[in-house]
Amino acid sequence: MLIYACPGQGSQSEGFLKPWIEAYPDLTLKLAELSKACGRDLVRLGTEASEEEIKDTANAQRLIVGASIAIARIALTTKTPVGVLGHSVGEFAAAAIAGVLSDEEAIELVGIRADAMATAAAMQPTSMAAILGGEESEVLSKIESLDLEPANFNGASQIVAAGLKSQIAQLVAEPPEKAKVIELKVAGAFHTRFMQSAVEEVRSAAAKLSPSNPKMKLWSNADGTLVQSGQAFLDSLVSQIARPVRWDKCMASFNQEGVLVVELPPAGALAGLIKRGAPLASAVALKSVSDLEKVS
Repeated sequence: MLIYACPGQGSQSEGFLKPWIEAYPDLTLKLAELSKACGRDLVRLGTEASEEEIKDTANAQRLIVGASIAIARIALTTKTPVGVLGHSVGEFAAAAIAGVLSDEEAIELVGIRADAMATAAAMQPTSMAAILGGEESEVLSKIESLDLEPANFNGASQIVAAGLKSQIAQLVAEPPEKAKVIELKVAGAFHTRFMQSAVEEVRSAAAKLSPSNPKMKLWSNADGTLVQSGQAFLDSLVSQIARPVRWDKCMASFNQEGVLVVELPPAGALAGLIKRGAPLASAVALKSVSDLEKVS
């Protein structure tokens, strides 16, 4: 069973689209269509822009989702996935691939999401940190004691906490027992109450859309279950901006022999999590064009 996994924010790297465009020139046309819909030059961002520019939330989210959609449409035309899922903003690419939204609708909504989240992040000094290891109950207790929130349950003994930057600093200084804490280079406390203003803005935009039910298996970050209703998934995309990502539950849902999960570009992070958190499944990260040879 072939499944596509669409990466989330932080997966991008400087110039990652250049070799893909060289191998598949039609990507330029597809990316131009998506650029028009989201108001950013995705070709330039993915080939020429600096690391600092593509770290910006407003650019990163558009670029990551646009790249995943375009490469799925152009470079993987001979492949037929049975299912798809995304991590955080990657769910918008998954919505397009599964037919819940059109490619243009998905990337346009991502643009609104990215701008709204960047605005929300600028309101207070907030941050996120990955907690590696430790007992889950003790980790969650520590997060709560600092008035932080669990933003991502990534499985493989990894939970991401988010909240005020001062409290994240305290978490780094005083980690839970048997755990290591690494502050992430992000602009704000995504998937927490600090993003509520962004939720309202994206909800207004989403209300104008008429989603379709998925045309293939589609797993939700909300609880790891299969999506039946396109409208319910769109509602989840909106509310998930301020709620935790349950990637651990997604992995549990497809953790079985015979499953091949292909992480779309910009790839790497999810395949690593899958190899540790869903050991019965196989994972391939499309880090380079040559990795396509591993997809059967």
